[in-house]
Amino acid sequence: MNRVMDKICLVTGAASGLGEACARLLAQEGGTVILTDINDIQGHKTTQEIKDTGANAIFIKHDVTNEDDWKSVFSTILETYGKIDVLINNAGGGTYNDVETLSLQDWKNIIALNMDSTFLGTQMAIKSMKDTGGGSIINMSSVGGLVGSPNLVAYSAAKAGVKLFSKSVALHCGAHNYNIRVNTVHPGLIKTVSGMEMASKATGLSVEDAETAFAAMHPIGRIGKPIEIANMVLFLASDESSFATGGEFVVDGGYTAQ
Repeated sequence: MNRVMDKICLVTGAASGLGEACARLLAQEGGTVILTDINDIQGHKTTQEIKDTGANAIFIKHDVTNEDDWKSVFSTILETYGKIDVLINNAGGGTYNDVETLSLQDWKNIIALNMDSTFLGTQMAIKSMKDTGGGSIINMSSVGGLVGSPNLVAYSAAKAGVKLFSKSVALHCGAHNYNIRVNTVHPGLIKTVSGMEMASKATGLSVEDAETAFAAMHPIGRIGKPIEIANMVLFLASDESSFATGGEFVVDGGYTAQ
């Protein structure tokens, strides 16, 4: 318990899925959690459930592709708490298209949702953290950012971009002695509503049959659980990972070991 006690933690895309799991665990471990999401109804519901446990949490509606929204979120955090210690750039997503069928607009939307959002959040976090003693930035990539996929061309490009962007930023922060660590997390397929819907669309199978098919692709014999990604995020948010920066933390049941 209390692994992130008194840390101010911002989690994007926190209304549901991986972001929700991260927010709940950080709050459970003593963090003050700012949940943001474009889905304000579910975001408020999740935040209230966290608060009902006695933890500290607030919700802010937030389009992560919008720079003004980012400025507003950081303004609220700094006015309320005076600092930010942890940023989890979790919001993201994609669609199944190959290079021949993907439209330019869909390409731009996916790049914006995954890469532009990560750039904006990371840049603003650094500007704040460097004046308040440092912090940890955790950017959610994917196994899709490590290996190619014929039907995830834009998503894979974006998540690979998140990986090398984060390494470059880690070097920048190190060179300036900011005491800011920057790492990426690379989940395999995780059992969330959105993840299973994407798996179903990709295979043309029912959600149940898609889960069975994808489980067989992971050497561990199953797909992942949100808490298993949240546990890695918690480690990187905590001081336990004080020597980790510029790293790729793969949590994929062995998928990319093949």
